Amino acid sequence: MAKSRSQSKRRAEASTEPAIIQHEPRWPAAIAILGVGGVYLSLPPHLTVGPSWALLVIVAALLVPTIVSHKIGYHRVNLVLGHLSSIVVTGALIASLVALLTGLPGKLESPSELLRSAAALWATNILVFALWYWRLDAGGPHARDARGHHCEGAFLFPQMMSGLGIPQDPDWTPRFVDYLFVAFNTSTAFSPTDTPVLSRWAKLLTMLQSVISLLIVAVLVSHAIGVL
Repeated sequence: MAKSRSQSKRRAEASTEPAIIQHEPRWPAAIAILGVGGVYLSLPPHLTVGPSWALLVIVAALLVPTIVSHKIGYHRVNLVLGHLSSIVVTGALIASLVALLTGLPGKLESPSELLRSAAALWATNILVFALWYWRLDAGGPHARDARGHHCEGAFLFPQMMSGLGIPQDPDWTPRFVDYLFVAFNTSTAFSPTDTPVLSRWAKLLTMLQSVISLLIVAVLVSHAIGVL
């Protein structure tokens, strides 16, 4: 009898224990932002702001304190540094795109170089906006970790919908690859395909990403092919 009461007490205590938070890994986003700096190295000098290696050095320098602040629990500092990193790579992307567009009449690049530059900027466009979606959706990765179950946000992922024949995981929450998939589709199909965009800020960002992708694909690549 006493043993039964003891087991019941342990079960009751276990049921009142707080759920263990499954923290989202940050390394995919770290690789993505370093990837932006790496792709920037492939651009010709007249398409970069300063030396081509400068962006990689800047994002790497920002990445170290960003990781440290996350590890020690300084979430506000981590948020500010993360947004600052995204602002830096976004500024570099826009500056390079403007330089490429303004350089078209002067034919500063050969057709093959133009194609390589367009491909590099197209890949950068995907990574930059994937980082923004990942950082802003539902308050960012830290807020999503604290919330646990992801039931609301700027994007309506299929896993959040019922009745689609998708196995429902009560602890499901999006990861960086989910936002990378949205960004890839937006740059490729000029739409988020299977993931509806709900919030106004996300709609504005996806519109901006689509415009940048359209400029790169429709204008730059077609110009390069036309002069081959």
